[in-house]
Amino acid sequence: MTTIRSVLRIALILVLMGIFTWTSVFAGAGDGERQTTIVVSFTQYEWWLMLWSDYSVVCRIFVDHEGLPTTEEVAQQCGGDIYTQWVNTPPCKGVVKGGNASSCDGFYLNLVASRPAKKELIVDLPTASVEVSLEGCNPSPPENRCTSMPVLVLSGIEPLPNETILAIEGTFDGLPFYCESATCKLPLRVTRPEGSLVEFWAHSSYGDQSRKFTAQVRVVDSGVGAAPGSSGWYVDVISTQWRGAPIATCAQTWQAFPPAGGLPPWLSSPDFTQLLASDQAYYYLAGRLIAQGLVDVSACSTGGLLPNGYADACGLEKARPQVQAWQNQFDQRILQVSKENGIPAQLLKNLFAQESQFWPGVFIVPYEFGLGQITDNGADAVLLWDTSFFEQFCPLVLANDACARGYLKLKPDEQAILRGALALEAKADCPTCAEGVDLTNVDFSVSLFAQTLKANCDQVAQIVYNATKVMPGVVSSYEDLWRFTIANYHAGPGCVSYAIHMAWQQSGDELITWENASQQFTPACQSVIPYVEKITR
Repeated sequence: MTTIRSVLRIALILVLMGIFTWTSVFAGAGDGERQTTIVVSFTQYEWWLMLWSDYSVVCRIFVDHEGLPTTEEVAQQCGGDIYTQWVNTPPCKGVVKGGNASSCDGFYLNLVASRPAKKELIVDLPTASVEVSLEGCNPSPPENRCTSMPVLVLSGIEPLPNETILAIEGTFDGLPFYCESATCKLPLRVTRPEGSLVEFWAHSSYGDQSRKFTAQVRVVDSGVGAAPGSSGWYVDVISTQWRGAPIATCAQTWQAFPPAGGLPPWLSSPDFTQLLASDQAYYYLAGRLIAQGLVDVSACSTGGLLPNGYADACGLEKARPQVQAWQNQFDQRILQVSKENGIPAQLLKNLFAQESQFWPGVFIVPYEFGLGQITDNGADAVLLWDTSFFEQFCPLVLANDACARGYLKLKPDEQAILRGALALEAKADCPTCAEGVDLTNVDFSVSLFAQTLKANCDQVAQIVYNATKVMPGVVSSYEDLWRFTIANYHAGPGCVSYAIHMAWQQSGDELITWENASQQFTPACQSVIPYVEKITR
C-alpha cells in the first residue's frame, strides 16, 4: 500500500535529481531591457451582474475566456462591496419551475454578448549578453594551470533574428577598451593575488546595449617547474558569464578565488572511489553494527559493547572488517552527488564521519536524521536560501496558495511543518530491514545534505556582507569561508553571525579569518571549533 510518506519521498527524489524544473523570468528596468507591443485577436464576452429584485444592471464585466467570470475578475471590475454581496447571495428558489424571482435578494450573472476584439500586449524580448572564455588554454580544476599565457575572450550574443552585436566595450583594471566586433580579445598578464576586475557590455544593432557584466580574473605565475612543461600560470575566472570549466563551488557566491594551484585535500573531489576510501576505527559505528547482530562478538566477554552503546576494544577488533566496508559503501554516491552539485566529495564524507560515523539511524540524539544528522531547524537553511528547492518541495507538503507566499511569509506553524517534513525525509530507521536502516533512503539523502551545504554557503555570504558591506572574497579567504559554512551548518547562523561581526569590528576593517573569528564564539557556541577542525583536518 502506497503511503503519503513514500509518495513524498519519490517526488522529492525527482526534485533533487532535477526532473522537476521550470524557468523563472524577471523583468525590470535598466540596461538590457527589451519590450515590444503586439496586437492579438480574441473573443470578448460581456456579462452583466444584475439584481434579482428588479433585474437592473449593477456592473458590466468583460472577460477574454469562455465560462463564468472568475471571482478575481468580478472583484476587480465591480469593486469590493458589490463582490462581497454577490458571493454571499443565496440561491434564488423563486426561479425554480418558472416562479417569480423578484422576491430574491442579491445578484446574478447574465451573459449578454460575445464579439471579436483586439488588444495590445507588452512582450519582454530576450536581451543581448556577453560570454567569457579563454583562448590558448582550457584550464581544468583544481589546478587551472596554463602552460602559456591565455587570452581573455568576450563574445557578444544577440538572440534576436536579423540583429547583430556591433561592439563590446568595457574596462580592465579601470582602463577602458572598445572592440568594434562581436568578439573582443584581451591579452592577460600576471595580476594581483586578489585578481583584476573586468567590466564589459555589448552594443547591439537593435539600438541598445546589454546590461553590464563583471569578471574577476586572476593570473598567478606557477614558478619554475620541477619537470619540463610543468611551469606556467594558474588562471582563474569568476563570472556569471564564464563558459569554461566549472569554477570551484561557492566561488561565484563569495566572489572568492580558491587557493592558487589547487584545493586542500578536505575540499577535493577525487576521480575514483578508491581515493575517497577510508579505514578509520569508528567505535560508535562498530557499536551499531554489533547491536544489529551484524558482527560476531561471541568471543568478547562483554558482548563487545560499552554501556553507552559504543563498541569496546574487543568489539571494535571483531567489527573492523564490517566497519571498513560500511564507511566506504556510500563513496560512489558521494562522488556522484559531488559532480551533480559541486560540493567537494571529501568534505561531504568528512562531514558524515563527524556527524554520524556513517550510521544514518537515530540513536544518540533524537530528531536528528541521516548521515548528516539534519534537524528540523537545520532544514531551515535549505528552505530559506534555495528558492528553487523550496518551490519544488513545498507543494509536496503544503497547499499551493500557501507555498506561493514564499518561505519567509509562511505562518510559523507552516514553516515548522515544512522543516519537519524535510528533516524526516532523511530518516533511515527501518525496524524490518536487516541492517536496521533503509540504505536506499540513504542514497537519496546524500543529495539533500549537499543541497543543505550549498544553502549554508549562501547564508554565510549574506552574513559576511551584512557585517562588512563588501563581498566575502574581499575580506576572507576561500578556505576560511568554507570553515564558516561548516560552522554555520553545525551551530547555526546565530553563532556564526556574532563571531563574524565581532571579528570584523576588532580586525580594524582588514580581514576576517577563521583564526580571529573562532576566538569570538560565545561559550555556548565553542563546541563548533573542534568540529570544524576535525572536518578540515
